[in-house]
Amino acid sequence: MAAEMDGDDLAPMASRRRLSGKKLLIFVLLPLILIGGAAAALWFTGILPKMMGVGGQTTSAPAAPSRDRPADVVWYTLPDLLVNLRSDGPRPAFLRLKVNLELGSGPDRAAIEKVMPRVLDTFQVYLRELRPDQLQGAAGMFRLREELLARVNAAVRPTVVRDVLFTEIVVQ
Repeated sequence: MAAEMDGDDLAPMASRRRLSGKKLLIFVLLPLILIGGAAAALWFTGILPKMMGVGGQTTSAPAAPSRDRPADVVWYTLPDLLVNLRSDGPRPAFLRLKVNLELGSGPDRAAIEKVMPRVLDTFQVYLRELRPDQLQGAAGMFRLREELLARVNAAVRPTVVRDVLFTEIVVQ
């Protein structure tokens, strides 16, 4: 029987052999997905843009405060803030906050004083929308610091506030 099969009979059998769904997934799609995932991970961690020379500093984001603080730092103490927080229960929740702003120079202090009502209004509106559970833990305090810094810098532009420091935070 094997002698009866010639080359013409093998051709249709070879053309019918294709990759099954599982083999296609394993040998074609899975490597493509892995390569795409690795490229995305490298891009979002910042390694790929550095290798490609892409992605310098953007001008729309405020500059991150540097860790080496200059000696000529000026502090501006905001008035105490007392706001009621948004709560779903019948019992109200309050936040008492004392904040210091880190400025670069003395003239920045005068610029801050000119727009202080705008700064306080911005802080009050933002703080009143917070819930007490959003202020829990170190992550909550970090988010609060970053939000207040972004809002104060938007309110006092072109003056730059370097940092927001909490001297007292009470949530009750």
